[in-house]
Amino acid sequence: MVLSVDRGRYGVLLDDSDVHLVTMRARELGRTALAVGDHVEVIGDVTGQLDTIARIVRVFERDTVLRRTADDNDPYERVIVANAQQLLIVTALADPPPRYGLIDRCVVAALTAGMEPILLLTKADLAPPDEVLANYRELDVPAVVIGRGADLAAVRTVLDAKMTVLVGHSGVGKSTLVNALVPGAGRSTGMVSGIGRGRHISTSAIALALPAPLRGWVIDTPGVRSFGLAHVTAQDMLWAFPDLEDGAVQCPGSCEHLASLDGCRLDFWVAEGHSSPARLAAFRRLLFSRGDLGEP
Repeated sequence: MVLSVDRGRYGVLLDDSDVHLVTMRARELGRTALAVGDHVEVIGDVTGQLDTIARIVRVFERDTVLRRTADDNDPYERVIVANAQQLLIVTALADPPPRYGLIDRCVVAALTAGMEPILLLTKADLAPPDEVLANYRELDVPAVVIGRGADLAAVRTVLDAKMTVLVGHSGVGKSTLVNALVPGAGRSTGMVSGIGRGRHISTSAIALALPAPLRGWVIDTPGVRSFGLAHVTAQDMLWAFPDLEDGAVQCPGSCEHLASLDGCRLDFWVAEGHSSPARLAAFRRLLFSRGDLGEP
């Protein structure tokens, strides 16, 4: 499994061993993109000794792919992580305050990637979580709330036996959390700037094994300020809302499902009792979020 990506070199863990390799992509792979979490086949020196290097010659099919674009006008998709089951959206309740645009976009990215989005609300000692929890109740997004120095038992339960990606704005406590979960991880942390924006601390994604008795992996990613969704369509979103999906077949073929004035039939579907107005509103909020890059 690929654990890290750094300027053309890939850290790889051999299956059923604790051997870590430094590898490079074989020429025959061409421009095939590799990401943390990819399962690959390697040849060459696989001893893991200092100053040795192996070659990645094959990338196996991915179960899930978490992608983003730089912005909504950028056609180039960037693969953040492969084969993860969960996206843990780390959000501070204060200092910096929650930024709903980014949270919504992360929820969209997870749902359309086949991953489960989970909210981790930090700094509960500074502000209550009620508003954030209410904002995502209709989306059935699970949430864990912690404060400074809190017991992390609930977080560990969520992470156990899963591969989980951590995403969030800089300064929300993501790297601090990783260091607490994985002693010795050594992820850099820093203070939040005086204007309410976090400084970018982590600079590269890395997969870290959870210590025993836990199983599974956490993947720490650099802090982000935007999460482009140029690759996500309204149809991509619908499969994550099975209570609305059948109603959408009554819509015109080009329907974006944003308003009944545009010909969308979902309002009638809800009026017939197949779903709730709150669920439809939450679905449309996520659709609208594709035009909001997540800045306050």
